[in-house]
Amino acid sequence: MAELNFRKMRVAFQGESGAFSEAAALELLGDGIPTVPRTTFDAAFRAISEGAADALLVPVENTLAGSVVRVYDLLLESNLEMCGETILPIEHQLMGMPGARREDLQAVASHPMALAQCERFFSRNPQLRRVPAEDTAGSVREMMERGEKQFGAIAGRRAAAHYGAVVLEENIQDNAENFTRFVLLLPPDEAKLYRRGADATKISLAMRLAHQPGALLASLEPFARHDVNLLKIESRPIHGRPWEYQFYLDVEAEEPEHLEQALREAREATSELRVLGKYVAARR
Repeated sequence: MAELNFRKMRVAFQGESGAFSEAAALELLGDGIPTVPRTTFDAAFRAISEGAADALLVPVENTLAGSVVRVYDLLLESNLEMCGETILPIEHQLMGMPGARREDLQAVASHPMALAQCERFFSRNPQLRRVPAEDTAGSVREMMERGEKQFGAIAGRRAAAHYGAVVLEENIQDNAENFTRFVLLLPPDEAKLYRRGADATKISLAMRLAHQPGALLASLEPFARHDVNLLKIESRPIHGRPWEYQFYLDVEAEEPEHLEQALREAREATSELRVLGKYVAARR
C-alpha cells in the first residue's frame, strides 16, 4: 500500500453511519475517506480479512466508562497493529423529527451508555421514557424511519446531519470532560508504512507475568530505569485461565534506544510480551 493511498483506504468501524466512531475516523484520516459501518466489534474486526475494508478504527478507552474490553480481547486474537490514535469529545445532542418541538417528546432512544451519560437531563425531564438502542446513530435512523414527533434520540451532531434530524437541545451530557480515545488498526506491513517515524513515540503493550513474587515490579522496573514514561497500566482476566491476568500498558519514549533496552529487559521478566503498536500520541 503506497503512502498516497492512505487517504483513500476503506475504514471499518462499529456502529451505523453517523456514529462517533465514524466521526473519529474522519477526524484522523480526513473527510474524503470511505467508511464501512459494521454492526458489532466482532464484525468490524473481520472486515479486513473479508476484503470489505483496508483498516479499522475502534474505541479503546473512555474517560468516564474506562476501557472497551471487547476491543482489547479481539485485538489480542488478531494480527492487527495500532498505528494511530485520535481523541474525540463525546457531546450528546437531543434530536427530533423536523418540525418537532422539545415539549412534543415522550420517549428518547439511544445506546444505554449515552442514556446514562445524560442523567441530569432526564432528571430535569422525568416525563421522558428512556429507550435503549444498539447504537447512538442507529437510534436517530430509527427515529426518522418511524416519523413520529413524540419520539426523540440522543447522538452526536454528525448523526443529525447524516439522517436529517433536528437538534432540539445541545450538549446534554452530564460531564464536559467526556472523551473517547480511538485507535487505527492495520495489518503489520501497512502499519509500518503508516507510522510517522521519529514522531511515533507512544507504544501499547500486552504482557503476562510469571507466577512468582515480585513479577510485576520486575517487569515494570526496566521502563523506569531507561526513562520510559508509563502512561497507563490495566489488568484483565485471561479467558480460560482462572486467576491469571493480562496486563495492558501504554508507554512513551522519546529515545528509541531507551525503549528497545527497556523492552528487552521486560521480556526477560515476563512470560509473554507483545507490542500492540507504536504510533503518534494524540494531544487533547
